[in-house]
Amino acid sequence: MRARDLAVAYESVNVDSDATEAARLMAEHKLPGLLVLDEHGAPRAILPASQLIKVLVPQYVIDDPSLAAVVDEKHADRLCQALRGRTVADCLPRDITPPPVAAPDDTALEVAALMAQVRSPLVAVAEKSKDGTHLLGVITASHLLHELLDASGTLPTP
Repeated sequence: MRARDLAVAYESVNVDSDATEAARLMAEHKLPGLLVLDEHGAPRAILPASQLIKVLVPQYVIDDPSLAAVVDEKHADRLCQALRGRTVADCLPRDITPPPVAAPDDTALEVAALMAQVRSPLVAVAEKSKDGTHLLGVITASHLLHELLDASGTLPTP
């Protein structure tokens, strides 16, 4: 199995996309994170759902989680307002690292090793050429596990 054969279409956003729309996309598709593309369509970052949650939680609650108990439900229901007017770039951590990117001819084991090395739930598959980087798709950890289990005969047949 090669990365190009394992890659599937996956929801992505641009750095200048609306943060609320990114959150809706994650929630609607139950995604652990989104692939963030730069202005040229090349993989720039992974925005984990947990990072968006962090943006929603007031800093004083992150600093002292016991304060969460004193925030009433009426105010807790308004947490998503923290995303209004923000872009995806605004929500990325300051120490952002580039997402893991596999070459189309990488093997499943190479993709698994990359995923394990950087502890990422997804790997972008992209082809680099003289005119830039072209995204072919994404391999998620769950999809990779499914394919590896299927190849080993471990998955039950329907």
